[in-house]
Amino acid sequence: MVPDASFSSYYGEPVLNKPTWKPVDIAGYLYLGGLAGGSSVLAAGGQVTGRPALTRVAKLGAAGAITLSLGALVHDLGRPARFLNMLRVFKPTSPMNTGSWLLAGYAPLTLAAAAADVTGRWRLVGAGATAAAAVLGPAVVTYTAVLLSDTAVPAWHEGYRALPFVFAGSGASAAAGLALACAPPRQTGPARRTAVLGAALELGAFRLMKRGMGLAAEPFEQGRPHRLLRAAEVLTAGGAALAACAGAGRGGRGRALGVVAGAALLTGSAALRFGVFHAGVASAEDPRYTVVPQRERLRARAG
Repeated sequence: MVPDASFSSYYGEPVLNKPTWKPVDIAGYLYLGGLAGGSSVLAAGGQVTGRPALTRVAKLGAAGAITLSLGALVHDLGRPARFLNMLRVFKPTSPMNTGSWLLAGYAPLTLAAAAADVTGRWRLVGAGATAAAAVLGPAVVTYTAVLLSDTAVPAWHEGYRALPFVFAGSGASAAAGLALACAPPRQTGPARRTAVLGAALELGAFRLMKRGMGLAAEPFEQGRPHRLLRAAEVLTAGGAALAACAGAGRGGRGRALGVVAGAALLTGSAALRFGVFHAGVASAEDPRYTVVPQRERLRARAG
């Protein structure tokens, strides 16, 4: 009887070099960028509908999150000059280069919008910066999914069709969570609706993504990634349910539900990004996730 095949590589080395990015820096960068972009869209919505408290929370959240996100990226790169060097050229075919230019334009807009709101000065400039940041916000939320999918890491690359939608839902639910936790309940109507829609998009797209990935979906179901992603699913679904109930709550009860829902959504979004990051690293370490899909594609072409 022929034994099961064991997958190895030359001298036991992996087929791929696993990502050397620091988990806290890069997974944090993914999470904070999503929170920032989603908050910018929510800030513009609050500004248009006359909800000043919601608008301020979202503007400050976007400015703070993108600042921390850039800080995490630069910390992983080692020094700021490495980020600035990426701006020496413009290469639309490179997700890293395009993302660097996107962040370079987006971050000042969020800071200008937040500064104008806090100081009460340059209101027209602040309104324009808020609108421009909201236009760039969806790209800030999703470009990191394109960045991951453009690598050879199996668990990231094989999900390239759905991963941007997963990140879009995750960013929306995180932004809604921040607003629910910090803004007065009477102004959080848009945040509650965003929480429900974002959670539905995140969870639905993630399930569809795994279903279409074949063997490459296996790292999402094992070890630390599975625990993180399971926690993300529970927290996001629970947070969205609480957010929907918070609108019916009165007084202190509605406020308490909003805070709990916000904390759950924020934590769930973070758990998703860390789970996706660790699943990608695990898939790069095991040659089976690279070798088997390659052989399947070769057989399909031959057939």
